[in-house]
Amino acid sequence: MVAVVAGRGERHGVRATALGELVLERARIVLPAVSGLQQEAVRFARARREPERLRLGGTHGPLLGALVDRLAEAVPGATVTTRASWSERELAGLLAEGRLDFALAGTCGSAAPPDATQLVWRKIAVDPVFVMLPGGHPLAASAEVELAELAGEDWACVPGDGCFADCFTAACARTGFAPRRMYETDTASCVHLVQVGRAVGLCRATFPTTPGIATRPLAGTPLVWRHVLGWHPATQAPDTAATVLAEARSAHAGAAARSDSYAHWLAGNDQPPPP
Repeated sequence: MVAVVAGRGERHGVRATALGELVLERARIVLPAVSGLQQEAVRFARARREPERLRLGGTHGPLLGALVDRLAEAVPGATVTTRASWSERELAGLLAEGRLDFALAGTCGSAAPPDATQLVWRKIAVDPVFVMLPGGHPLAASAEVELAELAGEDWACVPGDGCFADCFTAACARTGFAPRRMYETDTASCVHLVQVGRAVGLCRATFPTTPGIATRPLAGTPLVWRHVLGWHPATQAPDTAATVLAEARSAHAGAAARSDSYAHWLAGNDQPPPP
């Protein structure tokens, strides 16, 4: 082969024969492809040796931490990372771009989650929306609170780009008032504003028992919150998605059991919130 490629000797060097030139031309094509194949094989072998990774996103709330806790037992070899965001649309974008594996989000009532045509969203649970009152508030001793009774209050809420603000405003309008003042801030600050009597706030029924705060259901359940788990169908195996969804539902059930006010509400209502 060397003699064929090298060709015949000439006065000023060696020139390849016609067959040698053909072999060299093919080698220029084949060798890079073989090298690329070797690199892909190395990457594949390394990926098979790496532990499973789960990148979770979620809006701010206790469910994300509870899910991480449960996945530590359900998928003990996995590396779990989290990213919190106030924006459901941002989380949907990260799923679509492949920068998150799963995202916990929520919608008001039956509203569609973001990017529902490209992503898969599955219901975790549906909760009534409760109101947070200072412990010394005149309505704190009530079993439930009429929304109209809070017409003169200032409100504390967390940021977000979902539909909930519109749903709340519409519910207030149906009872004949508009919210007087809204403090939009992080969860810890909302809790503080309620504790010191500066405002009242809305919360999920699973909101944990907190000193200085009474959480009470709104009469007639004018607002509900639907917890959902989303992922991109092209990047997640069905068995992995089923495991994460099951653990998310168990995490929610645990949060509901730890809320005294929610437990009382469930005991007094024959029907759960709508699906």
